[in-house]
Amino acid sequence: CIRDRLHAPTGQNVGHYLIDKKIFISMSGRYMGEIVNDNRLLYRVNSPYKSINFGSYGNYGNVGNYGNPGNHGNIGTLGGFREIDADWL
Repeated sequence: CIRDRLHAPTGQNVGHYLIDKKIFISMSGRYMGEIVNDNRLLYRVNSPYKSINFGSYGNYGNVGNYGNPGNHGNIGTLGGFREIDADWL
């Protein structure tokens, strides 16, 4: 996340962070997920935001290639969360 913008490892802008709600939204304004265990973006199954459209915050372009983010280990399955739906993963 750079300046409240979520970027894929390849650099394209794929979402935005809403500071007041502590969630990420997609480019189309839909709930995408939230940070869990300090470094995991996961979808909260019972999120109160999942049926809200926050609108489009615009596309801020590409920030370059971040390369391989590495492996921070397995956190297993956390109750109430699932992997995010993203075609850029």
